[in-house]
Amino acid sequence: MTKYLISFPAAAMNISPDEFVAAGEDSRAVIREAKAIGAYVFGGGIDAAVPPVMISGDGTVTAGTYPQTREFDGGFCVLELPSREDAEKWAAKIAAACRCAQELREFMYDPES
Repeated sequence: MTKYLISFPAAAMNISPDEFVAAGEDSRAVIREAKAIGAYVFGGGIDAAVPPVMISGDGTVTAGTYPQTREFDGGFCVLELPSREDAEKWAAKIAAACRCAQELREFMYDPES
């Protein structure tokens, strides 16, 4: 089976505060469904209040990010599914629950993951 990243940037959730609560409840229901069938690997939301840091191979810690990931925020989940078609169906369920389109990416096969 293949692992898929389903994600969205925080700015994509352009909804009212009342709708935000409902979206949270609906998205947790979809995640519970994915867990029930054994497809859920990991997920969550990036905490924008905690600044990112870079860690070098020698352990040096510096503030900042790679330039192309400065705006990395929002939510994501990783599901392990039998096909891309299944991943597209799950991404659609998550999009409906979150009230915003989702980006779908496929992880390369790694026999040790």
